[in-house]
Amino acid sequence: MKAVLHSLLGSLLLAATLPASSVFAQSPDSAAPALTTGFDHRAAELLDLFEGRTAFADFFAPSFQAAIPEAQFQAITTSLIAQYGRPLAVDDATSTNGRAGTVQLRFEKGVATFSLDVDAEGRAIGLQLTRFTMTHDSFAAVAAELAALPGRTGFLVAELDGTTIRRLAAANADTQFAVGSTFKLYVLNELAAQVAAGRRNWSDVVPLSHLSFSSTATGNWPKDTPVTLQTLANWMTSVSDNGATDTLIHLLGRDAIEARMRRAGHSDPSRNIPLLTTVEAFALKGNNFTAERAAFVAGDDSAQRRLIDANRNRLILSNVDGISFTNGPRSIDSLEWFASPNDIARAMADLRARGSEPAMAAMAINNGVGPAAAADWTYLGYKGGSENGVLSMSLLGQRKRDGKWFVVTASWNNPKANVGTEDLIGRVTRLLALAAK
Repeated sequence: MKAVLHSLLGSLLLAATLPASSVFAQSPDSAAPALTTGFDHRAAELLDLFEGRTAFADFFAPSFQAAIPEAQFQAITTSLIAQYGRPLAVDDATSTNGRAGTVQLRFEKGVATFSLDVDAEGRAIGLQLTRFTMTHDSFAAVAAELAALPGRTGFLVAELDGTTIRRLAAANADTQFAVGSTFKLYVLNELAAQVAAGRRNWSDVVPLSHLSFSSTATGNWPKDTPVTLQTLANWMTSVSDNGATDTLIHLLGRDAIEARMRRAGHSDPSRNIPLLTTVEAFALKGNNFTAERAAFVAGDDSAQRRLIDANRNRLILSNVDGISFTNGPRSIDSLEWFASPNDIARAMADLRARGSEPAMAAMAINNGVGPAAAADWTYLGYKGGSENGVLSMSLLGQRKRDGKWFVVTASWNNPKANVGTEDLIGRVTRLLALAAK
C-alpha cells in the first residue's frame, strides 16, 4: 500500500528524533566551553529545543520544517520520551567537519546515538536516531512494550541453521498480520529462482510495463522505459517501488509467485491468493471500486481471481482514488498481503538458501536501521512494509562475531488508527541488538 518505508530509519530522517541535552555534560555552574561550529552550536541547543526554550523555527532549516511540521515533531518526541524516559546528559558529540556528526545522549533507560547535520548557516537540516542501547534490556522487556501497543503485534527473533529456524524470542509468531510490501520478498525470491533455472538473467532489459501509485523510484516515469531486471529488483527492495514491483509480477507470473510462496512455507497462502499487484490493491481499497471490494472480500480464491481478471483493464493507476487513503486504515484485515512472523522467517531462510548474490545484495542496499545498528553484523538485509494502520519490519543478518544467521521480524496492525513508525522502529532495533549478543 503506501510505498514501504524507503528505510524505516531513512524515512524517519529528521523525524525519529529524541530530546537531547547540552553537548558537554556539565554542572549548571560550570563554564560552557567555546562553540566553534554550527554542529557544536545546534548540539548544545538540543535540550533547550525539546524543553521549549529554543524555538522550533529557529533551530531547524526551512527544508526540515517542510518535511516535518512542528506538530509532528512534537508528537514523535513525546512518543519516544514515553519509551525511553527523560534525557539526562550528552555523553559524547563528534564531528569531523563542523557540519555533520554524531551525538550520544543518555536517557533514563539507555543511550541514544543521533546523526546531526547543519547547513552553511548553522541551522539543522537533519536529526536522526540511528541507535538506542537500552540499559539492562531483554527480549521480555521488548515483548511487553510491543504487547502494550494499540491493535495487534507479533514478532520473532530466530537463528537460522540452514532451513531450520531456532526461536530465541517470539510473541504471536503464528498469527497472520497484514505486512504491506513485505510480500515483495516472494517476488524477489521467484525472480532469483527463475534466473537460477536459466529462464532469465539479471541483466535482461525489459520495459517498465506497469506503473503504480506511490512509487518512489518510478513515479512519473514514462511507461515502457527500458530497465534491467536487477534494477527493478533493487528498486522494489530498497525503496519498495510499486511500479517496479508490478512490472516484475506481470513478467514473472502471478501463479509462479504464488507457487513460490507455498514452497517457501507460508502457513496460510490463501490469504494472498490471488496475489494482488500493488495497483490492484490500491484501486480495490479506494472509493472507485466499492462494489468490487465487497465482492472480492466475500469471495473465495477462485471468485477473487475471476474478479481480478474481469477488471484487469479497470484496476489501473488512472483509476486509483488517492484521496481514499487520507483518512486512516482501509480494509487491512481483509484486503492486503498477509504473513505471520514465522512465515516471514521461512521466506528469509528460503531466499538465503537460494544463494543468489544479486537478491541478497538487493536486500542489503537499505538495511532499514542505519549504520550504527548494523555495526554488529557482517551482512544485514531488510524488507519493510507499511500503509495506514500497518507496519512491518523484517531483517536477515549474519552476526559478525561468529558468522551465525538470524531473522528479526515484527508486525503491527491497528484497523482503527494509523500506527507510528517511531513506536516500532526503536523496538525492532533493540531486538536486533539483543540478537547480536
